[in-house]
Amino acid sequence: MNTDRLSDLVVGVAGDVAGTVVDPRAGLARLRAVITPRALITVAAGLAVGFLLVRARRR
Repeated sequence: MNTDRLSDLVVGVAGDVAGTVVDPRAGLARLRAVITPRALITVAAGLAVGFLLVRARRR
């Protein structure tokens, strides 16, 4: 996995999220263009795994 590209992706998405705060209509349109079904599934899976890890550590 190329980590340089991953960091660029994270920075780009963070910038799009910040743009959404400033101009919600344009920001959401930009986020819709950037987010692909594969990226959405990856984020959802990451959130689920993170939730399960935190839940397991709290026990």
